[in-house]
Amino acid sequence: MTSSKLSVLVVAHNEEANLSECLSRLGFADQLVVVLDRCTDGSREIAHAAGASLVEGAWPLEGPRRNAGIAACDGSWILEVDADERVPPALAEEVLAAIKNAEPGYFLIKFDNYIGARLVRYGWGAYNGASAGPRLFSKGAKIWGDQLIHPRIELSGKRRSLNTPIDHYVDQDISDMIARFDRYTGARARDLCASGDIGSLANNIRRIFSRFWKSYVTRRGYREGLYGVLLALFSALYPLVSHIRARLEGPGNT
Repeated sequence: MTSSKLSVLVVAHNEEANLSECLSRLGFADQLVVVLDRCTDGSREIAHAAGASLVEGAWPLEGPRRNAGIAACDGSWILEVDADERVPPALAEEVLAAIKNAEPGYFLIKFDNYIGARLVRYGWGAYNGASAGPRLFSKGAKIWGDQLIHPRIELSGKRRSLNTPIDHYVDQDISDMIARFDRYTGARARDLCASGDIGSLANNIRRIFSRFWKSYVTRRGYREGLYGVLLALFSALYPLVSHIRARLEGPGNT
């Protein structure tokens, strides 16, 4: 029989617009840990007022930042929540029930992804965002990698799933979607340059069609109307634009 003490981890970089509402949903946890990465806004005051344990510093990569937060958690189970996410009461109840005497390992939690006030259920995947992730895990069962964009995750123990999704407010509007595409392709280009293998232009052009099909048809993005078209387009163009940026903006280029 294992302990079921729960820590909730939130990582924030200048998230004062989201943080208060996010933290207000996390009172069911035994411990609240907030990692403040180079925050220059009111995030620290908001986290302190919520009674969180604070971890402050400057991390250039997402993986080490999240691993530092995990290390600060005292619970035998950890729930990772991003500042732009909200944990509904039904999920809080399910989390507490799931970890009671549970074997070490991890639980996949689904996401209800929003663009503004619009719930967009279909078409997600690849760089755009996942439909589920290993957000609830026993201490030691999840380790983040050090890639710039979408770090790899090392998981261990038994895999299970929860039924209630987290509400994830991915983008405020279409301009936000475009800005995120810009950030992510830039970060992916830097990862490609660091790896020493940026791939070929021809291969990345060929990937456009398969990735569009996967998002729009296989993942049923067509059910979301024009939002589904946008998700498919961004997913299709992501490798190509990342490759071009690596060639044009990488070391030795100006």
